[in-house]
Amino acid sequence: MLAGYAVQVEQSRGRRFPEAQHPYRNDFQRDRDRVIHARAFRRLEDKTQVFTRRYSDHFRNRLTHTIEVAQITRTVAGALGLNVDLAEALALVHDLGHPPFGHAGEKALDAAMRAQGLFFDHNLHALRIVEDFEQRYAAFRGLNLTFEVREGIIKHSRDYDAAKHPELAEYLLDQRPPLEAQLIDLTDEIGYNTADLDDGYEAHLLTLEQIREGVPVFERFFPEVEREYPDVADKLKFNEVLKKAFNRLAGDLITNMQMRIKQFGVATLSDVRGHAERLAAFSPEVEEERKQIKTFLYENLYYSVSLAEEKDDAERIVTDLFAFWMRNPSALPRQYQEKADQESLPRVVCDYIAGMTDHFIIEQYEKHCGGAR
Repeated sequence: MLAGYAVQVEQSRGRRFPEAQHPYRNDFQRDRDRVIHARAFRRLEDKTQVFTRRYSDHFRNRLTHTIEVAQITRTVAGALGLNVDLAEALALVHDLGHPPFGHAGEKALDAAMRAQGLFFDHNLHALRIVEDFEQRYAAFRGLNLTFEVREGIIKHSRDYDAAKHPELAEYLLDQRPPLEAQLIDLTDEIGYNTADLDDGYEAHLLTLEQIREGVPVFERFFPEVEREYPDVADKLKFNEVLKKAFNRLAGDLITNMQMRIKQFGVATLSDVRGHAERLAAFSPEVEEERKQIKTFLYENLYYSVSLAEEKDDAERIVTDLFAFWMRNPSALPRQYQEKADQESLPRVVCDYIAGMTDHFIIEQYEKHCGGAR
């Protein structure tokens, strides 16, 4: 039984191109499956999360991160009586628009676009992927996802100004998204904050002492684990502490959302959409702990000297290739040359680069820019 404030699939606003009902899958389940079978989803396997494979094949990439976020989201959505099928579809699609090389690649691509008077936004790019770039069906372009999934793609992590984005007018920009969409930004944070601590420790870029000193929620649980498992290896102690920190974040998200839903008398989806602010939030205490983890990761991992060379390489590759195709549009693949007849060249070059895997963009750099890295 779904809560009254959950999205009911029977009340979906439907697809852009109407389709007959499937005999044994509801519309949100079909959306989930369409995302999983999309080419753009498969490409996430070769897109950097934080670490390239130079460190280890065991570390997260965009695909494994996405799978972990989907698991967290299913758990939280189920505990809140939300539509798990919709929430899972949104978790699986939430990173579809990211370019190669993680945040370094995104930073460089946005900078290249801003030099052209434009910008790059991975949420809006994800919408372009599912609306246009994916070509699997004879009857329509894109994946023809339901309104609720398309809305969640653009609104799960931020609110867009209707005056600045008239092209998004159909997505109810004056209203909050459903709770299934609001969850995603927070389950994403739970996923990558804890996973990046894990991968950073495994990569020997973070020490146990550093983490204990810099992450209060981790230190809070460490003495308890040390008392319970005094003789196990440090890595196993680390795993147990991280599990407790993970559970604290996820558990607090559930209980705090339950409290806020009750506090504000939210009973229907209309109540959610009409509320003055987003209802999905951590408690003030845990929100502070989340910020502390994030600050620690930025100061000690994301901007570490050990990763600086790879970040510089990533930014240079994206920047140089963007400039190359702007100077030489005839070197673009035929379908992108054709798109440049209808859209601006910078946007077409951006779309091409954003869809690349780490491996493919390096190949293109070596081919067109001489491979000087």
